[in-house]
Amino acid sequence: MEPRHYYDEFSRSYDREREEGYHALVDQLEAEIVLAHCRGARVLEAGCGTGMVLRRVAPEARLAVGADLSHGMVGHAAGRGLRVVAASILHLPFADGVFDVAYSLKVLAHVREIDSALAELARVVRPGGVVLAEFYNPFSLRYLAKSLAGPGKVGERLTEAAVFTRWDPPWRIAGYLPPTLRLERFHGVRVFTPAAAFHRVPLVGRALARAERWATRTALPGPRVLGGFVIAELKRSD
Repeated sequence: MEPRHYYDEFSRSYDREREEGYHALVDQLEAEIVLAHCRGARVLEAGCGTGMVLRRVAPEARLAVGADLSHGMVGHAAGRGLRVVAASILHLPFADGVFDVAYSLKVLAHVREIDSALAELARVVRPGGVVLAEFYNPFSLRYLAKSLAGPGKVGERLTEAAVFTRWDPPWRIAGYLPPTLRLERFHGVRVFTPAAAFHRVPLVGRALARAERWATRTALPGPRVLGGFVIAELKRSD
């Protein structure tokens, strides 16, 4: 299935149960990583979905724009009052160097042309700017859980198997980068959570939330490369 059609279908239920628990925690932790670079900046979220992270970033940024392949996702994000356009991460409708920061969460894992997507993110960021690119990590509890459980249900008719998904170990990411991007560091999200359902158990959920917050903020290298979601912090060269 074409990714656009997949996400149009997914957009109908994407926000369901995302205001609390596991999904809200992940959105907040990822937003904190992004916000460290975005205050007072011109920011692009490539693959903004319904705007769950962009709505946290926009009040702090000088300019915040979202782009998404799915018209359904863009419609929901626009309904939140966010500035958004329908566009592919492979063909962003912006001039060279117009943003200080470009970030992409849970999108690159569904892009076959990973080199082209990263080059496009680099193109729209000014020299000295930052690209934050998230990958799915095969060396994580999340990958193990997905392998055992199989594709999850998405919407009323689809499962995750309907869309292409890639899993990239952190040490492979540098090989995808264009010459204009330099790897600065990694951030790990969802290090200790074996499955989202664990966050529904009151005591267990609170303990996991504390552990996940610690993991995203620690300087220790382990959590940075063991997250189910690994965010590569990249610097655009002059």
